[in-house]
Amino acid sequence: MSPAVDLPPAPRAPDRGDLIALFVERVEDYRALVTRCAPDEVGSVVAEVLGSASSVVPPGLGLEVPGSVVDDGWTAAELDAIDAVVTRARVGIAETGTIVLDHAPDQGRRAISLVPDLHVCIVDATQVVADVPDAIALLDPARPTTWISGPSATSDIELDRVEGVHGPRTLHVVLLG
Repeated sequence: MSPAVDLPPAPRAPDRGDLIALFVERVEDYRALVTRCAPDEVGSVVAEVLGSASSVVPPGLGLEVPGSVVDDGWTAAELDAIDAVVTRARVGIAETGTIVLDHAPDQGRRAISLVPDLHVCIVDATQVVADVPDAIALLDPARPTTWISGPSATSDIELDRVEGVHGPRTLHVVLLG
């Protein structure tokens, strides 16, 4: 059965190197920060990004973050007293500069990625895909997801951008590889 309308094929990223460069470019377009590092440098990079900020991590992060607390169901008010959260991502989308969390144990529950003002998200370069259809193919439709394109932002009636109204004011992506 042919579609009712002929659609042109979706543009595809030409190769993996360009895919990572496109992902970084698009994430930075959203005013997010990106630090690339080798997998064995992730601990020191995360520590440097956090500085003296207090932080919360999900129980399954798989990375020692000195001085952080592990989320055990903290209330929104308790999370609001924390400066930062460190999570991993399920997938990164190059075309849109979006990271997607599916709230597996290394990402934690949704509240911890929305309440602290700084979100440090670790993305492995192997998790970066070309576009939304490629990302959806990797996601379990039965799991909740959070799609993040830059820091939380909105615009008022004068189109003045305001960051941090509905989530973290700063997004820092640590890209491994």
